Amino acid sequence: MVARYSAFASAEGWQDGVDKKRISCQRAIPTAWALPKSVMESLPNLSDFPTTRLNLLTRDIPRLSGILTDRELDITESHSVSSLLDGLTSGVFTSVEVTLAFSKRAAIAQQLTNCLTETFFEQAEKRARYLDDLRVKGGPLGPLHGLPVSLKDSYQVEGTEACIGAVAFMGRISTENSALVDLLLDLGAVLYVKTSVPQVLMAVETDNNVFGRTLNPWNTSLTAGGSSGGEGALVAFRGSPLGVGTDLGGSIRIPSLCCGTYGFKPSSGRIPFGRQVMPLNAGIGAIVPSAGPMANDMAALKVFMQAVIDAKPSGHDATAMDVPWRSINAPSRPKLRLGLLPEDPRFPLHPPVRETIASVVQILESHGHAVARLDAAECQVAAANQIGGRLLGLDSTPTDIIASGGEPAVPSAALFAHGIDWGFVRSKVDAMDRLGQYGALQDQRAELAECWRKLWAKHDVDAIIAPAAQSTAMEHDHQGWPGYTLFLNVLDASFPLPFGPHSELQYPACLIPFGKAKRSDVAFPTGLEHCTPAYKPDAVEGAPCSIQVFTKRMRDEECLAVATVIDTCLRGAASSPIERHENRLREAGGSGQRLTHATAAWDVATT
Repeated sequence: MVARYSAFASAEGWQDGVDKKRISCQRAIPTAWALPKSVMESLPNLSDFPTTRLNLLTRDIPRLSGILTDRELDITESHSVSSLLDGLTSGVFTSVEVTLAFSKRAAIAQQLTNCLTETFFEQAEKRARYLDDLRVKGGPLGPLHGLPVSLKDSYQVEGTEACIGAVAFMGRISTENSALVDLLLDLGAVLYVKTSVPQVLMAVETDNNVFGRTLNPWNTSLTAGGSSGGEGALVAFRGSPLGVGTDLGGSIRIPSLCCGTYGFKPSSGRIPFGRQVMPLNAGIGAIVPSAGPMANDMAALKVFMQAVIDAKPSGHDATAMDVPWRSINAPSRPKLRLGLLPEDPRFPLHPPVRETIASVVQILESHGHAVARLDAAECQVAAANQIGGRLLGLDSTPTDIIASGGEPAVPSAALFAHGIDWGFVRSKVDAMDRLGQYGALQDQRAELAECWRKLWAKHDVDAIIAPAAQSTAMEHDHQGWPGYTLFLNVLDASFPLPFGPHSELQYPACLIPFGKAKRSDVAFPTGLEHCTPAYKPDAVEGAPCSIQVFTKRMRDEECLAVATVIDTCLRGAASSPIERHENRLREAGGSGQRLTHATAAWDVATT
């Protein structure tokens, strides 16, 4: 859905309006949940966080603050989404206490990382109390009964704002819910916060003039990614058990990579997308975004997908397809046959990314899985990005929205606003009007999709493993073009109705965190900073690493099944990341409480 926009109507100017909005957000945090002076004095000044290498997770601030009880710490730290739902079903937990625990932790995350936009803690508590009463009287409302779920700011929740980091959209109160919001409520979820995004969503870093910059809890001098960067930071801080983001060119996968979480970009149309605030002209609809989950464990991704799709989302929203969930508990063959996406010369990989991919391949092959090395020429990653970048450039809506609010563009938004000089032979395309350009680019896209159809048939693989980006999380304003995520959003040649029931079907992709960036002195090429940012070993040492797993269109169930097998192999080789996390807590003065969510996301070095 295209958001209508108009100039920010305030005689005081946009800066004064922003100041009032930020004060309002600050006051929404209950006084009792404010971090105590003793904790804040142990940290650098908040204004220095973006330039300070500060690991907020190993400091165990939620425990030291005294804001959460021991039981609330256990709820937020020691349980997967599945175990929380089991506890809510059995009566071990009440929705009120689970909601309160994650609300408190989200409030702490906001004070440290600036990850939230809208908060509705009181309404969430009332909702949770209603759900607890309903369980006593008549049973669960749905499969997510009582579970707190966080939402990206683009989702509309009636009575709150969804300004998507744009001054022009400030002050607009949503009069209806997004389709997915209604569906999540029907499934029994508790909605309690919305999370920050880049300026008008169009960047892979979360920074805007309304709320400011979101920080990475693993290292505050690095970006949290975007556009679902607030979700990435909140989930990584364990301020949310399950977050919902969107992905146009990597907006779920990039923040999952940066913040060390799991993320899943479904095929578009599997999850309802209607009634979101989007900075796009739906009439152009060049690349259709999809909605998907982010969490700290792999199983949570399937819990979300199956719950939503089993609820028959096409009955809630015309953007959702009437395609039921298929129960696939394991891949079709006991040993996987996987393709390995090669490094593209236009998007060279930083040494830690290369090392991560090599380690993953070695581990998978040691488990008996076959890995076929694909050829860079046949994969055409750069060509897909050329097409995607040009298609996105045909829509001036994002820059129009920024201009209409009277605000300047933030640095990270400039990359998408101005695009990249891809070195096209431009005579054929640029000589056309916009409609001609659109048609020519879509023709090229269709040819690319056909090449990939042949590639799948040639190699007969269950899935393909790939880097999620050229780098790990980078220093602020330096994340770079999303070369290894956008190309998947481009790989389709069916687009009769943008944002409608017959819209394009993208490749599903799962982001799996694995390991940490080690310092490398391997020489890295220069001169390609417009595609791949410069490698700074000292800056990114200890940053989360990850891989991306993707399958053919509409094979979401297979993608998650294969990713689960891969994740199991990797976690087994991670040499007990939980024990490492406990040791870091002890070194930092924490209790080292035993955790039960065995995920490689915790395998990140202290700073």
